[in-house]
Amino acid sequence: MQFYIDPGTGSMLFTILIGILGALRYLFKSWFVKLRFFFSGGRKTETNADEIPLVIFSDGKQYWTYLEPICRELDKRGFDVVYMTSDPNDPVLHNSYEHIEGRFIGEGNKAFAKLNFLKATVVFSTTPGLDVYQWKRSREVKCYVHIMHAAKDLTLYRMFGTDYYDVLLLAGDYQITQARQLEKLWNIPERECAIVGVPYLDEMLKRFEQNPLVEKNDNRVVLLAPSWGESGILNRYGGKIIDELLATGYDVIIRPHPQSFVSEKELLKSLMDKYPDSERLQWNRDNDNFEVLKKADILISDFSGVMFDFALVYDKPIIYTDTGFDKGPYDAWWLDEPLWIFEVLPAIGKELNTDNMHSLKDMIDDCLNNQKYSEGRDRARQETWAYQGEGAARTAEFLIKKYEEIKKSETVERGE
Repeated sequence: MQFYIDPGTGSMLFTILIGILGALRYLFKSWFVKLRFFFSGGRKTETNADEIPLVIFSDGKQYWTYLEPICRELDKRGFDVVYMTSDPNDPVLHNSYEHIEGRFIGEGNKAFAKLNFLKATVVFSTTPGLDVYQWKRSREVKCYVHIMHAAKDLTLYRMFGTDYYDVLLLAGDYQITQARQLEKLWNIPERECAIVGVPYLDEMLKRFEQNPLVEKNDNRVVLLAPSWGESGILNRYGGKIIDELLATGYDVIIRPHPQSFVSEKELLKSLMDKYPDSERLQWNRDNDNFEVLKKADILISDFSGVMFDFALVYDKPIIYTDTGFDKGPYDAWWLDEPLWIFEVLPAIGKELNTDNMHSLKDMIDDCLNNQKYSEGRDRARQETWAYQGEGAARTAEFLIKKYEEIKKSETVERGE
């Protein structure tokens, strides 16, 4: 007979097990410290010798793009870091930085088990959900610091995503406002919030400035970059939107989300068979989207974060679709205020729906020629991209300062 345990129950059982093991560990540790004190003749013994100053945790290789600039800055300052990853293919495991040690700590619960008993001064991560599911706060970590990996609302994490972090590193005042609203709503202590910017956007901008577009397109290029899933453009509109794009007379590039080739194989095959590569249409599967974003004059997408990369870094207009976004699973559901992204989208582009799809060419032309969208992009940068070009340096400096602050406080408490 086989037994099935659903994910929720599995998480609960794992939490109970970790709690029991944690209690036993700290009981034995307490006894051990007392015995050492006794046998040392009452002299103080160093109990933090194996404490790691700074741990960076990542749950996927894709986050190296976001965290690598910060690691580079920490390495430049000679600050030793242990970068723990639960992805065996994470590039950090082969990094060349002298002060960044990459460690693979296992996948799934194996990784969480190590994190839950971690002994460190500061833990820094872009992963939400601390102390919500399997990843629990360790009693031997002094401070947990979270940084967002996208220019968007703090409330677009699934519920309680950042509630149990001590510090939030953010990119705009509106995110601090949202943090305070959630704290008041949940009746939790006020977290320390610091605005540092968006390191990964800084890196994209630097790369773009070093590799500018050399030649202007002979014909306008429209990039269709849908997300995957039922609310994605290709699922909702199918070949209709491709027909409308081809009818504009512009060159069209379609770049499906990589997950679409896994989860939506039949849909993509049918569309690629019906609309094969031609002089006017190209399907793009490059690992790196830099060149295709640089080439496009305008981007059409749904709820993909690439919209803000395209608008803010490449300074080009977008067209976005009404996806009927469901706030239910997210912190945003509990707040009455509209999401920042939905307030700013009309300022940087036009909304595409079934009623106006036949006017797609006019929409594209208006977005490309209307000055108000350029002004909207400037507004969006001001609101969600503070300290442009300084994000990684400011983040590294904050982490080092936080470590030093904690150690100084401990020294004062010991009366040394």
